[in-house]
Amino acid sequence: MPTAEERREELKAVWRESQGCTRCPQLASTRTTVVFGSGNADADLMLVGEAPGVNEDRQGLPFVGQAGRLLDTLLGEIGMTRADVFVCNVLKCRPPGNRDPLPGEIEACQDYLFRQLELIEPRVVCTLGNFAAKLLRADPGTGITRLHGREEVRRLGPRTVRLYPLYHPAAALYTPSMLEVLRADFHRIPALLALDPPEQPAPAEVEPVVPEPQVAAIAPEEAEEPVPAADELQLGLF
Repeated sequence: MPTAEERREELKAVWRESQGCTRCPQLASTRTTVVFGSGNADADLMLVGEAPGVNEDRQGLPFVGQAGRLLDTLLGEIGMTRADVFVCNVLKCRPPGNRDPLPGEIEACQDYLFRQLELIEPRVVCTLGNFAAKLLRADPGTGITRLHGREEVRRLGPRTVRLYPLYHPAAALYTPSMLEVLRADFHRIPALLALDPPEQPAPAEVEPVVPEPQVAAIAPEEAEEPVPAADELQLGLF
């Protein structure tokens, strides 16, 4: 089993690979940056949205606008911060005009999400919004109104997690009743994290992963504290 540090280094290698991704020609030609995700590389909780918006595309980090500030508030109410979780999207590039992701784009990008799940090893995955819930559940007919606040154990690529659909923070910004529902659903997250982790697939069920070549980082000899590598700062790892 790889150590936490080995998984962290591999996550950075996947991030570097994603930065030059051209699997979706239109997205690659219109994006400002690839929004891979950010947060704790060993998080028990992963939050997954649909796709980056205009602010995320500019800054290269997920959930940085008003919805992101509300997300921070909701996390704070359950005693957590961005440094405790990992936040990402189904798509790593902003669709032009904030249109819905296309099926081919989702298929092309899903390997990055699956690698994030494999390397971060979250226990609980919260989908944020209707689209993300439908995508990760592979059930386009059931909407977030019926799904929110109802956890289920589900296989996502290489990992089995407790999938917990939530309303998107953006939808709750201007609707007080929806905000209260979202807040109530958020307050159940600590109890879900306290449960025993779901049983994982047998190793034979997971396709072997060929590791990317690693470049050894040279730490400063006299530094009192570790100095974050440039890619860690850009990726937003804690």
